[in-house]
Amino acid sequence: MTQLIYFSSVSGNTHRFMEKLGREAKRLPLHTNDDTVLADEPFVLVLPTYGGGNGQGAVPKQVIKFLNVPENRALIRGVIVSGNTNFGVAYGLAGDIVAKKCNVPVLYKFELFGTPDDVTKVDKGLDQFWQQQPTHKAA
Repeated sequence: MTQLIYFSSVSGNTHRFMEKLGREAKRLPLHTNDDTVLADEPFVLVLPTYGGGNGQGAVPKQVIKFLNVPENRALIRGVIVSGNTNFGVAYGLAGDIVAKKCNVPVLYKFELFGTPDDVTKVDKGLDQFWQQQPTHKAA
């Protein structure tokens, strides 16, 4: 069961976080002209926040393309977002935008590629989150 889909830019910060998390995950393509991923089960989306804090372009275009597929939007259950605290109130804004549009919770925010503490909290939090989902099936 994958349960995680993520986007990471060329900087690789989100990808490094996902590597540290060590869970099976599908990665969205780096380029918008590539075919997007199709979700086949409920998932949590992990994404970075773009931009310098003004909100413009906060959600990466690749994520927008992915969520414009109705079947993908129907299966999203939560959002985990990275950001930069230098953005002030716009820290993790992409997650807030996606969560509001898709009517799902922001489960966690971490800075850049996350700390070991962030990895531990997300790992435990995901286990708890999936156990609480009505469609969760025990392995």
